[in-house]
Amino acid sequence: MRAVTTSDIRPGLDGIRFAFGTLTVLPVRVTRWDRASARAGMLWAPLAGLVVGLCAAAAGGLLLLLGAGPLLAAVASAAVPALLTRGLHLDGLADTADGLGSGKPAEDALRIMKQSDIGPFGVITLLFALLAQVAALYQLYGEAGWARGMAAAVLAGTLARLALTLASRTGVPAARPEGLGAVVAGTVPARWALTAGASVVAACAGAGALFGPWPGLYGAGHHALAAVVALGVSHLLLRRCVRRFGGVTGDVFGAVAETAATAALVALTLG
Repeated sequence: MRAVTTSDIRPGLDGIRFAFGTLTVLPVRVTRWDRASARAGMLWAPLAGLVVGLCAAAAGGLLLLLGAGPLLAAVASAAVPALLTRGLHLDGLADTADGLGSGKPAEDALRIMKQSDIGPFGVITLLFALLAQVAALYQLYGEAGWARGMAAAVLAGTLARLALTLASRTGVPAARPEGLGAVVAGTVPARWALTAGASVVAACAGAGALFGPWPGLYGAGHHALAAVVALGVSHLLLRRCVRRFGGVTGDVFGAVAETAATAALVALTLG
């Protein structure tokens, strides 16, 4: 058996640094900025999402433990992911909404998305996305219990970053020759992206099996279905953006992540 060398380990370490350094505000320095590290980073993106989700769940759980109500816990669990990403994903959602809603040709729409201000489409989309997230978490914390609320926060954070892995697969072009979108677009082989997706959905089902009547089949199916719904909705947005803009941008990645998180939370409240 061949011994493991430093060259075998570094791509994984560089990928983890890339994932945490670009997708969170955690003090992780990105040591490589190329297509190879971007590929590894996007494959590790769900791990970064898991950490973000755990932090969001911890914030909500801590407030409940201190005697706060489910509404404050829901607000905290929705706010932590925004804080841990400097609001970049929410900003991307708003910019993408402005671009899609502008009705202008792709080049003009991309120019609108690059502007620093947020237009009416972006404001409305941002408002309703955050309201949906808080409302869903409030229902889960208040009616389903603290454990299910915290599990939902973890699930949403992980699926949001898994959606980025799937959006980075080969065949999805970049809309611009520069920016984060251009670095990561098309870097992940489709079979790797599908394997990562299947693994995370299976993990969601395993976590869901802890809830519901024995042997937990309802909880497993509910969480797996929520994961599939979240990824399906985010995929529809991705397809729309590729057709509308000619590819993906950093803003589109942010919109895809927030859409997946919101759809996952809403799906978990149903049934």
